[in-house]
Amino acid sequence: MDLSLATIVLWAVPVVFAITLHEAAHGYVARQFGDQTAYMLGRVTLNPLKHIDPIGTIAVPGFLIAMSLLTKAPLFIFGWAKPVPVQFANLRNPKRDMFWVAGAGPMANLVMAIGWGFLLKFASPDETTGDSGIAVMAEVGVQINLMLMALNLLPILPLDGGRIAVSLLPLRIATAYARLERYGFALVIILLVTGVLGQLMEPVLRLGAYAVASITGL
Repeated sequence: MDLSLATIVLWAVPVVFAITLHEAAHGYVARQFGDQTAYMLGRVTLNPLKHIDPIGTIAVPGFLIAMSLLTKAPLFIFGWAKPVPVQFANLRNPKRDMFWVAGAGPMANLVMAIGWGFLLKFASPDETTGDSGIAVMAEVGVQINLMLMALNLLPILPLDGGRIAVSLLPLRIATAYARLERYGFALVIILLVTGVLGQLMEPVLRLGAYAVASITGL
């Protein structure tokens, strides 16, 4: 597959929506549990332009996609949007509600993966009404969303899995664990460079793929 404009568009659409709707889900759920911060700042929206980070949403994923296409290496996506501001102190029960706010992002990715899975099933080139371009986009949508779900469920702060862990751990241990957040991004980069990150994500990827296949009939 070459890096034509059509290819870029087919990949860009699911990537942008996977990253930005992930963030919007955090803001939406936070609002349901009492924190209006993201809503007041206009971040509880399906408009990707409100969430795009030029580096994390476009440059980094774009570079990884280009390298995958050019080298024929397995696709691995790493990226981020503008973090949705959540004031956990505003939540009705901060420690408990953090679980739902943090989990909303990965859950949104799973729902999107299922949605793209249904589209892939009905847009397959093998179908009489098929459209190969739409099928490519849908396949990318499934892959991207499952990868972002698996990545964000790793129990490393500031990833969503880390916040879920803080919510579930006893208060004293959770407080100590939360202090490690400053080292989290560096740890993710080290795991990525050493290839360990993909191995840690593999079980969740397999489980997510199984769920998508079971629900969509792929």
